[in-house]
Amino acid sequence: MSTTTGPAPLERRRSAVADTTFRAVSLGAGLLVLVLLAMIAVSTTREAWPAFRAEGLGFVTSSRWAPNEGKFGSLAFVYGTMVVSAVALTFAVPVSIGIALFITEVASPRVRRIATFGIDLLAAVPSVVFGLWGLNVLVKAAPGFYGDVGGPASSIPIVGELFSGTPNGKSFMTAGLILGLMVTPIITSITREVFATTPAVQKEAAIALGATRWEMLRASVFPHSRGGVIGAVLLRLGRAMGETIAAALVIGSGSQITAHLFGSGDAMAARIANEFGEASGTWRSALIGLGVVLFVLTILVNLAARSIVVRAERRAA
Repeated sequence: MSTTTGPAPLERRRSAVADTTFRAVSLGAGLLVLVLLAMIAVSTTREAWPAFRAEGLGFVTSSRWAPNEGKFGSLAFVYGTMVVSAVALTFAVPVSIGIALFITEVASPRVRRIATFGIDLLAAVPSVVFGLWGLNVLVKAAPGFYGDVGGPASSIPIVGELFSGTPNGKSFMTAGLILGLMVTPIITSITREVFATTPAVQKEAAIALGATRWEMLRASVFPHSRGGVIGAVLLRLGRAMGETIAAALVIGSGSQITAHLFGSGDAMAARIANEFGEASGTWRSALIGLGVVLFVLTILVNLAARSIVVRAERRAA
């Protein structure tokens, strides 16, 4: 008399159907994302085409934006977007990594819970709240502080050019500080989780060999977490580039390309928010064209983040 040890034929068929269904649903979800991206790209490009046709390559190479004259050049806004995002990451990345290291490597369990809760709570604050706080507090206090910083720094080569000029509360620097405050909680949360995945045996081995805490972090935690940290930073860069309300309230709405961080400027998303309600015709198409350019830049940033993460994972392996 034989004994059947494997699953019954009916159970095998049910399992095969479940696996096939799961693969089909997963594939459909992935394809749906690509379809939505394609639809967004096609529809916005179609709406922006009158401005693209009228300006040609000048839409992205010219900095003159004069709706009354029918001139639409986005270069100043592209520049402003990149400058503000760079300022935001310059302040946010060191702070985020420091907080993540404190939570994962230094803080006691009780302090870790409190700090984690505070970071998660800060990440949930709406962007308009950050913008209003910046407009009513930071913009008023910024000129005096900028003057104190710009005076001593004016004699330093290259750096002095960045901090020279008449300090303005609504400026690239103010917008960058607000965006840096906004992206810090997310970078911190992701970085904290990445640091926590470092095998404990690696850290214990470094300590057992006589390494200090810093040497242990440099030899064990940082190499293991490099790809995840870089990915988190670049993903948040895309978020900073697309921020609208907070940047629109504190950046100053100036159409200029200048190295002075304390001067006013504008970003693509902020310009769209400020002008879209009154725009029509080619002007409206040009604003949608700004959205198309921002969409392309965001995709490029995300592709770069993915490429860097994959390269770091291969190097680590």
